[in-house]
Amino acid sequence: MRQIVLDTETTGLDPAEGHRIIEIGCVELLNRRATGNTYHQYVRPEREIDEGALDIHGITNASLADKPLFRDVAHDFLEYVKGAELVIHNAPFDVGFLNYEFGLMAADQAEGVATTIKIEDHCLIEDTLQLARRLHPGQKNDLDSLCKRYNIDNTQRTFHGALLDAEILADVYLAMTGGQTGLFEEGAGSMHLGAPKFEIRPLDPNRPALAVIRASDEELAAHRAWLEELDK
Repeated sequence: MRQIVLDTETTGLDPAEGHRIIEIGCVELLNRRATGNTYHQYVRPEREIDEGALDIHGITNASLADKPLFRDVAHDFLEYVKGAELVIHNAPFDVGFLNYEFGLMAADQAEGVATTIKIEDHCLIEDTLQLARRLHPGQKNDLDSLCKRYNIDNTQRTFHGALLDAEILADVYLAMTGGQTGLFEEGAGSMHLGAPKFEIRPLDPNRPALAVIRASDEELAAHRAWLEELDK
């Protein structure tokens, strides 16, 4: 299973107001393991960056002056992500911006030749914000809060950066979807939490046989349904 953990930085909050992508960062996971095959690209947006966005990511227009336009890197980017599942925190934001950029490319093409690309036609989309809200209803589920909840080190995150955020999100996603962790590690379990220690003794060989209570058909069906839900 190939997954791409993706993040973008932009000139502002809404492509409907003409805001553009300025950075794309991606981390590849293959069978839930990072491969080291990353994608990172700065993009010249052809417009000014909002002051509020600058305060978040620290990327200036001057630093992007010599960077390629989105249409110049779109093919390589699409080839990198095509066929993978994209893992994105607040996916509608990033997907909306990517589709807006592809839409601008189509509008620039000659009439009758333009084909609008939609990223969801080439990739599955997993929204980790929605996943976190299901797992932790009523709690803060921004990336920093999830890092604290899952003990993910994000001390390098002075500013938002697309590749750094993708790397952090990959760790958070694996922690959120990995089930129980640390069950048999040092420090885990009640024996390390001040609970009394008990003497372990062998069972009496002459003890009566233990009663066996078998699951009903309804209970077995409910168990199978739960396992299928976990697989999803």
